[in-house]
Amino acid sequence: QVQLVESGGGLVQAGGSLRLSCVVSGRTSSIVVMAWFRQAPGREREFVAAINRIDRGIDYADSVKGRFTISRDNARNTVYLQMNSLKPEDTAVYFCAGRRSSWYDPSNNPSSAEGYDYWGQGAQVTVSS
Repeated sequence: QVQLVESGGGLVQAGGSLRLSCVVSGRTSSIVVMAWFRQAPGREREFVAAINRIDRGIDYADSVKGRFTISRDNARNTVYLQMNSLKPEDTAVYFCAGRRSSWYDPSNNPSSAEGYDYWGQGAQVTVSS
């Protein structure tokens, strides 16, 4: 079994920074793609960023490009999301997710939540104006 545990959420003023971490345990070698999603109250879960374990291919949602950076440390089985220039609209619960299928699977876009096999419990990020 695989477990994902997020940490690093909190309250920050607009323009500030936070770094989220997601530690993966269990059958970590089965995880090929890692991603971050977020869900604000009353809204659907949305894609934030994804990273490929093998060739470190990366994808970002347009809303976070230039502000957020996803990275992974395979030796530590950890994925990070560095969030800079935070805005009140970034307020949400942030979820770490992992999947077994290839980044290049034509039927499974890395930005699609339905394609992920494992999810963390979520970390609250609140950005005050």
